[in-house]
Amino acid sequence: MARGCLQGVKFLMFAFNLLFWLGGCGILGVGIWLAATQGNFATLSSSFPSLSAANLLIVTGTFIMAIGFVGCIGAIKENKCLLLTFFVMLLLVFLLEATITILFFAYTDKFRCCGVSNYTDWFEVYNATRVPDSCCLEFSESCGLHAPGTWWKAPCYETVKMWLQENLLAVGIFGLCTALVQILGLTFAMTMYCQVVKADTYCA
Repeated sequence: MARGCLQGVKFLMFAFNLLFWLGGCGILGVGIWLAATQGNFATLSSSFPSLSAANLLIVTGTFIMAIGFVGCIGAIKENKCLLLTFFVMLLLVFLLEATITILFFAYTDKFRCCGVSNYTDWFEVYNATRVPDSCCLEFSESCGLHAPGTWWKAPCYETVKMWLQENLLAVGIFGLCTALVQILGLTFAMTMYCQVVKADTYCA
């Protein structure tokens, strides 16, 4: 009975991680395409030009592919160490997603804002009278060094808050689906780990 349950969970775990790995391939592909065609697409900081949306997608896609690979091998080999590694790595994805979301809301010019309360928030970050280039009314290289009259004045906290309220349904559905997929993966990993332990105990 325990062996039958293990085989069922094993199949589900493998199928889930195969889809997870393919999703990582897709994200990696988009990141590479953006890097090749757009250069430093959506650079988040003029001080760190490599910190761009394209590079973040490449890192995220590679990490997700690695997680999917570890999960697939752990499922096929019924290896407890790999299953626990998959579980921990999937938890780390939550932190990575949170970081990317925070950086996106903090730096993007989509919301036409600058700083949490106002543009002076960046003065302490840079220790100088400057802001990220994404704060400029008209984007150009090093425009964050220009006069305050060329920067967005609206606070990002209020602007993002209003945007979230206006798009609450779409954001909620996306967040819920993402959370459900990751929770499903964590559940599969822990269930299979417990089934492997039970099978080993039964065989012993």
